[in-house]
Amino acid sequence: MGKKTVFIEGPISAEFIGQSIAKHQSKHTIGAHNIFLGQVRADVHGDTVVKAIEYTAYEEMANEKLDAIREKAFEKYDLICMHIYHSLGVVQAGEVCLFVFVSATRRKQVYEATESIVNWIKEDVPIFGKEIFENEAFTWKTNTK
Repeated sequence: MGKKTVFIEGPISAEFIGQSIAKHQSKHTIGAHNIFLGQVRADVHGDTVVKAIEYTAYEEMANEKLDAIREKAFEKYDLICMHIYHSLGVVQAGEVCLFVFVSATRRKQVYEATESIVNWIKEDVPIFGKEIFENEAFTWKTNTK
């Protein structure tokens, strides 16, 4: 498996997601896809609301961790394809910041693999989110399951 592009500047567009899906129509051994889309929430903190998250990453280490996740996923699950994309920079509330796309011959594998992959990303990958509030204050986001 070669190195894959993971990081996208800004939000992940619906067009990008649609094109990713369309590229897999020619792979006739695939019987199931599963997609996880992480979207920025307008969480309320006290008297203000999150309007965006600014994502940064220690990219070299993040790419190493994501390569390890990719290898672990292919070892544990009978997958045909797996793609991970994560935003860097500012992503507004309502926009997509994480896109995980998993393909296999059967649906059971894609459901289980997707949940594991998303959890591994949240637990192991040095991607950091700074929540930006409507009042322009900010705080560093803590990952939760």
